[in-house]
Amino acid sequence: MAETRAPTRDRYFDTLRVLAIIRVSVYHMFPFAVLELVFPSMGVMFALAGSLMANSLARKPSWGKVIWGRVRRLLPAYWVLGLFVVPAMLLLGWDERPALWHLIAWVVPFVSPPSSEAGLQAQEVIWYLVTYLWLVALSPVMLWLYRRARLLTIVAPLALLLALTVWPTWPSNPNFQEVGTDLLMYAGCWILGFAHRDGTLRMVNGWLITALALVSVAGALVWAHRHAADGVLQDMPVAYGVYQIGFVLALLRWQPDMAWLTRRRGLDNWVTLINARAVTIYLWNNVAIALCFPIGDALNTWIFGETGEEISYSVIALALLINAVLFFGWVEDLAAKRPLRFLPWPHPAPVAAPPTTPIGRASVPAPARVPAYANHRI
Repeated sequence: MAETRAPTRDRYFDTLRVLAIIRVSVYHMFPFAVLELVFPSMGVMFALAGSLMANSLARKPSWGKVIWGRVRRLLPAYWVLGLFVVPAMLLLGWDERPALWHLIAWVVPFVSPPSSEAGLQAQEVIWYLVTYLWLVALSPVMLWLYRRARLLTIVAPLALLLALTVWPTWPSNPNFQEVGTDLLMYAGCWILGFAHRDGTLRMVNGWLITALALVSVAGALVWAHRHAADGVLQDMPVAYGVYQIGFVLALLRWQPDMAWLTRRRGLDNWVTLINARAVTIYLWNNVAIALCFPIGDALNTWIFGETGEEISYSVIALALLINAVLFFGWVEDLAAKRPLRFLPWPHPAPVAAPPTTPIGRASVPAPARVPAYANHRI
């Protein structure tokens, strides 16, 4: 009988996603602009998602089912966050509360949901889900355009964003400008994911990709230095979009051998775990950081001095985030139709008992099987 193998995962993608999640969480705790420049996590995450979306659209003829599958895997974790945040905002007092029907954005985040001052830390990270869902919904059209004009499709969103920056013609509702800006800024990274998936990036000369990446990164930095009052690249959507495209080009052009990771079983297990709980970590890390300060103050962490206090806050935030992952992470399993697990730590598959010969003959145990580790999809 042929042996059934579990579907393999792209460990390079998994590792990039882990690095992106960790960098985002660290940045939320220590908001130094240099962290976003060292590794622009959001552009990388959109590029990975674009590649996976193109793969799904290529495998399944029904784009509606593909879109629904992506939405289904994302929204339940978001609903759990809303079940805690929305009642908390209402109970703690909400000045200038909008009409109740505006809370529908806490059900389907087509725009950033409304929030009170108490819920601002939780609401601030939702822009990623908003942008992600719009890009997922637009992917069939974007992929159709990409197959007919590859380079133009990658460049067009940033060109349109530049035009709208010079001649702003956004609708008066600020939500339209926020959603539109994020969509145009990250659409290029998403479409580069298409180029990675169909092999176009691998067909381009490596030296040319390297040169384009360096020019994009350096050009964006020079532009920000000369045109931004404070030199902050992140405040310039067009320049920051070009900067992220430079990183994505370099990261997706090559596919390094990840055998070193699979040989380090402990590290490999952590990569699997974080990927299986990536949405929960992203949604709850800012909440954990917001709560760590009042909890730390109540515990008198000031007695440890300035450095000790910062370390104490970080430890408390990490402990709160771990608890959120343990208590709410199983929702990701439910959304992905996986077996529910409190902690998705990979474990060895059971090894079959060695066969023996009939009584009266020498029993020779069969060679033990190499343990196989479960794969987890996000």
